[in-house]
Amino acid sequence: VQLQASGGGLVQPGGSLRLSCAASGLTLGDRPIGWFRQAPGKEREGVFCIDGDSGIAYYADSVSGRFTHSRDNAKNTLYLQMNNMKPEDTAVYYCAAADYRSGWCRHRRTLNSVNAIDNWGKGTQVTVSS
Repeated sequence: VQLQASGGGLVQPGGSLRLSCAASGLTLGDRPIGWFRQAPGKEREGVFCIDGDSGIAYYADSVSGRFTHSRDNAKNTLYLQMNNMKPEDTAVYYCAAADYRSGWCRHRRTLNSVNAIDNWGKGTQVTVSS
């Protein structure tokens, strides 16, 4: 399984970016998949995940209402649209996938379960600054 993340960059506060996660070796919808981020000096935190079986998605409270997701099944790619961005969104963003047996993304409280992840993409830097 490979997860290729892209789309990071520098954006001003209030601006938008769209991250992409192109998956190979798995089909979107077969496994829970989503995004984590890690800011300097902080722990890695869950931003968003979607349970491939139920289609239920969870967002961190800090991004709810500003971030949305979509996917292109033909390209086997998951997108994270980030709007009204804030300086506190600055971090390295990682695409992630887990096995169903891990329980990740089965409940909202599992969003931050870093240890449940068995596939990580390379991080993409997102910087929100004026």
